Amino acid sequence: MSIREIIVDIETTGLDFKGGDKIIEIACVELINHVETENYLQFYCSTNKIISEEAKKVHGLSNDFLNQFPTFANQVQKFLTFIKNDLLIIHNAEFDLGFINHELQQIGLNILQNESLDTVGLARKKLKTRLANLDYLCRRFSIDLSSRKLHGALLDCRLLSEVYIELLGGRQTTLELTKQSQNKVDAKEKKINTRIKTHLIQISLDEQEKHKEFVKGLKNNIWSKAVY
Repeated sequence: MSIREIIVDIETTGLDFKGGDKIIEIACVELINHVETENYLQFYCSTNKIISEEAKKVHGLSNDFLNQFPTFANQVQKFLTFIKNDLLIIHNAEFDLGFINHELQQIGLNILQNESLDTVGLARKKLKTRLANLDYLCRRFSIDLSSRKLHGALLDCRLLSEVYIELLGGRQTTLELTKQSQNKVDAKEKKINTRIKTHLIQISLDEQEKHKEFVKGLKNNIWSKAVY
Protein backbone atom coordinates (compact mmCIF):
# COMPACT_ATOMS: atom_id res chain seq x y z
CA MET A 1 0.00 0.00 0.00
CA SER A 2 1.38 3.42 -0.97
CA ILE A 3 2.14 5.99 1.72
CA ARG A 4 1.31 9.57 0.74
CA GLU A 5 2.90 12.46 2.64
CA ILE A 6 2.80 16.18 1.90
CA ILE A 7 5.67 18.60 2.49
CA VAL A 8 4.20 22.02 3.35
CA ASP A 9 5.80 25.45 3.66
CA ILE A 10 4.53 29.03 3.81
CA GLU A 11 5.86 32.58 3.59
CA THR A 12 4.18 35.35 5.57
CA THR A 13 4.04 39.12 6.05
CA GLY A 14 5.61 38.74 9.49
CA LEU A 15 5.88 36.41 12.46
CA ASP A 16 2.64 37.06 14.39
CA PHE A 17 -0.68 35.90 12.98
CA LYS A 18 -2.40 37.08 16.18
CA GLY A 19 -1.12 40.54 15.37
CA GLY A 20 -2.60 40.40 11.87
CA ASP A 21 0.23 38.90 9.81
CA LYS A 22 -0.95 36.89 6.80
CA ILE A 23 0.11 34.04 4.54
CA ILE A 24 1.45 35.36 1.22
CA GLU A 25 2.78 32.14 -0.30
CA ILE A 26 2.06 28.46 0.26
CA ALA A 27 3.53 25.37 -1.36
CA CYS A 28 3.06 21.61 -1.10
CA VAL A 29 5.13 18.77 -2.51
CA GLU A 30 3.84 15.20 -2.67
CA LEU A 31 5.84 12.21 -1.48
CA ILE A 32 4.79 8.66 -2.30
CA ASN A 33 6.58 6.04 -0.20
CA HIS A 34 9.05 8.76 0.85
CA VAL A 35 9.92 9.62 -2.77
CA GLU A 36 9.14 13.07 -4.21
CA THR A 37 6.79 12.95 -7.19
CA GLU A 38 6.13 15.55 -9.90
CA ASN A 39 2.89 16.49 -8.14
CA TYR A 40 3.08 19.81 -6.33
CA LEU A 41 1.07 22.95 -5.55
CA GLN A 42 2.26 26.54 -5.14
CA PHE A 43 0.50 29.90 -5.12
CA TYR A 44 0.93 33.49 -3.93
CA CYS A 45 -1.73 35.46 -2.06
CA SER A 46 -2.58 39.14 -2.13
CA THR A 47 -3.16 40.84 1.20
CA ASN A 48 -3.88 44.26 2.67
CA LYS A 49 -1.33 43.61 5.40
CA ILE A 50 1.91 45.47 4.77
CA ILE A 51 4.90 43.13 4.66
CA SER A 52 7.47 43.89 7.35
CA GLU A 53 10.98 44.88 6.29
CA GLU A 54 12.37 41.90 8.18
CA ALA A 55 10.14 39.52 6.25
CA LYS A 56 11.08 41.14 2.92
CA LYS A 57 14.73 40.41 3.65
CA VAL A 58 13.86 36.74 4.13
CA HIS A 59 11.65 36.03 1.10
CA GLY A 60 11.99 39.13 -1.09
CA LEU A 61 8.24 39.40 -1.76
CA SER A 62 6.51 42.78 -1.93
CA ASN A 63 2.89 43.92 -1.71
CA ASP A 64 3.14 45.34 -5.24
CA PHE A 65 4.08 41.89 -6.57
CA LEU A 66 1.37 40.10 -4.58
CA ASN A 67 -1.46 42.42 -5.67
CA GLN A 68 -1.79 40.54 -8.98
CA PHE A 69 -2.88 37.32 -7.19
CA PRO A 70 -6.15 36.28 -5.48
CA THR A 71 -6.39 36.20 -1.69
CA PHE A 72 -5.73 33.11 0.40
CA ALA A 73 -9.48 32.74 0.96
CA ASN A 74 -10.08 32.58 -2.79
CA GLN A 75 -7.46 29.86 -3.28
CA VAL A 76 -7.67 27.80 -0.11
CA GLN A 77 -9.86 25.07 -1.60
CA LYS A 78 -7.13 23.89 -3.96
CA PHE A 79 -4.80 23.63 -0.96
CA LEU A 80 -7.31 21.53 1.00
CA THR A 81 -7.97 19.34 -2.04
CA PHE A 82 -4.27 18.74 -2.54
CA ILE A 83 -3.37 17.75 1.02
CA LYS A 84 -6.49 15.56 1.50
CA ASN A 85 -6.19 13.75 4.86
CA ASP A 86 -2.54 12.83 4.46
CA LEU A 87 0.35 13.35 6.85
CA LEU A 88 1.89 16.83 6.67
CA ILE A 89 5.68 17.17 6.91
CA ILE A 90 6.54 20.69 8.09
CA HIS A 91 9.70 22.40 9.32
CA ASN A 92 8.69 24.20 12.51
CA ALA A 93 5.12 22.94 12.24
CA GLU A 94 3.78 25.09 15.08
CA PHE A 95 4.51 28.26 13.09
CA ASP A 96 3.04 27.12 9.76
CA LEU A 97 0.00 25.36 11.20
CA GLY A 98 -0.69 28.34 13.46
CA PHE A 99 -0.94 30.61 10.43
CA ILE A 100 -2.90 28.16 8.28
CA ASN A 101 -5.45 27.31 10.96
CA HIS A 102 -5.88 30.98 11.90
CA GLU A 103 -6.65 31.89 8.29
CA LEU A 104 -9.06 28.96 7.95
CA GLN A 105 -10.96 30.07 11.06
CA GLN A 106 -11.12 33.65 9.81
CA ILE A 107 -13.01 32.54 6.70
CA GLY A 108 -15.32 30.21 8.61
CA LEU A 109 -13.59 26.88 7.87
CA ASN A 110 -12.51 24.16 10.27
CA ILE A 111 -8.87 23.88 11.25
CA LEU A 112 -6.82 21.10 9.70
CA GLN A 113 -7.34 17.63 11.11
CA ASN A 114 -4.31 16.11 9.35
CA GLU A 115 -1.60 14.54 11.43
CA SER A 116 1.69 16.42 11.15
CA LEU A 117 5.36 15.72 11.67
CA ASP A 118 7.72 18.51 12.67
CA THR A 119 11.14 17.99 11.07
CA VAL A 120 12.75 20.38 13.58
CA GLY A 121 11.91 17.99 16.41
CA LEU A 122 12.83 14.98 14.28
CA ALA A 123 16.23 16.48 13.44
CA ARG A 124 17.01 17.35 17.05
CA LYS A 125 16.14 13.83 18.14
CA LYS A 126 18.00 12.05 15.35
CA LEU A 127 21.09 14.28 15.25
CA LYS A 128 21.31 15.17 18.95
CA THR A 129 21.56 18.88 18.16
CA ARG A 130 19.71 22.05 19.10
CA LEU A 131 20.64 23.71 15.80
CA ALA A 132 18.10 22.48 13.28
CA ASN A 133 17.33 25.23 10.78
CA LEU A 134 16.95 24.21 7.13
CA ASP A 135 20.25 25.71 6.00
CA TYR A 136 22.16 23.83 8.66
CA LEU A 137 20.45 20.52 7.86
CA CYS A 138 21.07 20.90 4.13
CA ARG A 139 24.77 21.48 4.79
CA ARG A 140 24.84 18.60 7.24
CA PHE A 141 23.54 16.26 4.52
CA SER A 142 25.48 17.89 1.63
CA ILE A 143 22.28 19.08 -0.08
CA ASP A 144 22.84 21.80 -2.68
CA LEU A 145 21.81 25.23 -1.37
CA SER A 146 23.13 27.29 -4.28
CA SER A 147 19.62 28.23 -5.47
CA ARG A 148 18.46 29.40 -2.03
CA LYS A 149 19.40 33.08 -2.14
CA LEU A 150 16.04 33.91 -0.54
CA HIS A 151 13.39 31.77 1.12
CA GLY A 152 10.64 30.50 -1.17
CA ALA A 153 7.87 28.10 -0.18
CA LEU A 154 8.25 25.69 -3.11
CA LEU A 155 12.06 25.65 -3.03
CA ASP A 156 12.04 25.12 0.72
CA CYS A 157 9.57 22.24 0.34
CA ARG A 158 11.88 20.51 -2.10
CA LEU A 159 14.91 21.04 0.11
CA LEU A 160 12.96 19.78 3.10
CA SER A 161 11.90 16.66 1.21
CA GLU A 162 15.59 15.78 0.77
CA VAL A 163 16.35 16.55 4.41
CA TYR A 164 13.38 14.46 5.54
CA ILE A 165 14.56 11.42 3.59
CA GLU A 166 18.04 11.77 5.10
CA LEU A 167 16.55 11.98 8.58
CA LEU A 168 14.69 8.75 7.89
CA GLY A 169 17.96 7.03 7.05
CA GLY A 170 18.79 8.20 3.55
CA ARG A 171 17.94 6.85 0.12
CA GLN A 172 18.75 3.18 -0.35
CA THR A 173 20.70 2.33 -3.47
CA THR A 174 19.04 -0.31 -5.63
CA LEU A 175 20.49 -3.80 -5.85
CA GLU A 176 19.90 -3.78 -9.59
CA LEU A 177 22.71 -2.33 -11.70
CA THR A 178 21.95 0.26 -14.33
CA LYS A 179 22.95 -0.59 -17.88
CA GLN A 180 25.88 1.82 -17.67
CA SER A 181 27.05 0.33 -14.37
CA GLN A 182 26.68 -3.21 -15.75
CA ASN A 183 28.79 -2.29 -18.79
CA LYS A 184 31.54 -1.05 -16.47
CA VAL A 185 31.42 -4.28 -14.48
CA ASP A 186 31.51 -6.39 -17.66
CA ALA A 187 34.47 -4.43 -19.00
CA LYS A 188 36.33 -4.83 -15.72
CA GLU A 189 35.72 -8.59 -15.66
CA LYS A 190 36.80 -8.89 -19.30
CA LYS A 191 40.02 -7.07 -18.48
CA ILE A 192 40.70 -9.41 -15.56
CA ASN A 193 39.92 -12.50 -17.65
CA THR A 194 42.39 -11.48 -20.34
CA ARG A 195 45.15 -11.76 -17.76
CA ILE A 196 44.39 -15.43 -17.12
CA LYS A 197 46.36 -17.75 -19.39
CA THR A 198 45.00 -21.23 -20.04
CA HIS A 199 46.88 -24.26 -21.36
CA LEU A 200 45.30 -27.20 -23.19
CA ILE A 201 46.82 -30.55 -22.12
CA GLN A 202 46.53 -33.47 -24.52
CA ILE A 203 46.25 -36.97 -22.97
CA SER A 204 47.68 -39.83 -25.00
CA LEU A 205 45.72 -43.02 -25.70
CA ASP A 206 48.16 -44.99 -23.55
CA GLU A 207 47.58 -42.63 -20.57
CA GLN A 208 43.82 -42.91 -21.03
CA GLU A 209 43.96 -46.74 -20.92
CA LYS A 210 46.14 -46.70 -17.81
CA HIS A 211 43.68 -44.35 -16.11
CA LYS A 212 40.73 -46.61 -16.93
CA GLU A 213 42.53 -49.58 -15.37
CA PHE A 214 43.32 -47.52 -12.27
CA VAL A 215 39.72 -46.45 -11.57
CA LYS A 216 38.18 -49.91 -12.09
CA GLY A 217 38.85 -50.83 -8.46
CA LEU A 218 37.40 -47.60 -7.04
CA LYS A 219 33.83 -47.48 -5.71
CA ASN A 220 31.46 -44.54 -6.31
CA ASN A 221 34.13 -42.56 -8.06
CA ILE A 222 33.59 -39.63 -10.38
CA TRP A 223 36.41 -40.68 -12.68
CA SER A 224 34.29 -43.43 -14.21
CA LYS A 225 32.12 -40.66 -15.72
CA ALA A 226 35.05 -39.08 -17.54
CA VAL A 227 34.66 -38.68 -21.27
CA TYR A 228 37.80 -38.98 -23.39
